[in-house]
Amino acid sequence: MRDGLDLRRAYAALALAVLPCVLVGIPNVGWQVLSAVDVEGFDAPPGWRGAVLDVFGLGADVDSPLAWWLCGLLHVLPVIGVAVATGLLWQHLFAARRGRTAGPGVAVLMAMLALLLPPAIPLWQVALGASFAVVVGIEIFGGLGRHVVHPVIVGFTFLYFTYPASFSGEGVWVGVPDAEAMPTLSAVAQDGIDALGVIDATWRDTLLGWEPGAPGETSALACALGAAWLLYAGLASWRVVAGGVLGLVAAAWVANTLGDPTRPVVGLPVSWHLTSGSFAFALAFLATDPVTSPLTGAARLAYGVLVGLLVVLIRVFNPAHPEGVPLAILLGNVLAPLLDHGVVRVHVLRRRRRG
Repeated sequence: MRDGLDLRRAYAALALAVLPCVLVGIPNVGWQVLSAVDVEGFDAPPGWRGAVLDVFGLGADVDSPLAWWLCGLLHVLPVIGVAVATGLLWQHLFAARRGRTAGPGVAVLMAMLALLLPPAIPLWQVALGASFAVVVGIEIFGGLGRHVVHPVIVGFTFLYFTYPASFSGEGVWVGVPDAEAMPTLSAVAQDGIDALGVIDATWRDTLLGWEPGAPGETSALACALGAAWLLYAGLASWRVVAGGVLGLVAAAWVANTLGDPTRPVVGLPVSWHLTSGSFAFALAFLATDPVTSPLTGAARLAYGVLVGLLVVLIRVFNPAHPEGVPLAILLGNVLAPLLDHGVVRVHVLRRRRRG
């Protein structure tokens, strides 16, 4: 049996699917940084990035789209470059040790990891997270295609729990240490649904991608376009996507119906759960990974529902971690073989009853 889709083409298609998130995320990062600089009364962003902007005569011009792009590139490209270079280094070391040829895919996966990290994260932490993702998430299992948990989630959760200050400190999402800007979910977890009016956030901002956050996750619309491309190319299962949306909507509706004044995120509407945080990015590009997701149709649907339910449960009942998506994907990947096993056992029992 022959198929024109090999690993190289598959990861090229994945890179193309992520491209809309990059095209929206880079100018958004630049705009967020320049807006924070303008509010704080600085002449330019801190550090060497501000010096580069001054060389081009842009400074802290918050009204210039060219300044948005240049400032965004200065924040995003170093993170992507360090993550990709570190991942490729480890992949080639393991390939040389095993007498194999380094295959495609690691560069795309490490770029996706970089798109989930704060733009102000120290580069040495990026290198450490990429190293953990490749060595522990991929290579100790034998390489790409044999990993149990998605390597992007492995690297992200390692950094998230090892260096929490890089993800929760003031201004980490806008690259300005003294800024008070924070992502939508963090604001709601801290001050409740009323925080949306305080931070001047709208649902349209979360849909289009004009909010503080990681470069790849802010635009739910860009993630939806990428998911549509993967579904068209046959690289993602519609059951996983549909199940994830169904599970999140059901859990959020129950949370809104029950209500609990002691839990601020309970009052967050379903539409905000869908577009806020990294849910759209993770569902489109991480949960649909054919290696770590189930193989049977029914298990894929159950897997998607499980991920959606876990996202809302973690967001609502664990306010210390307002973004429950990485943990939900992690648990879903671990349970994927069990879901497949259950579906196969049901089919076997049905055939026995027939015979």
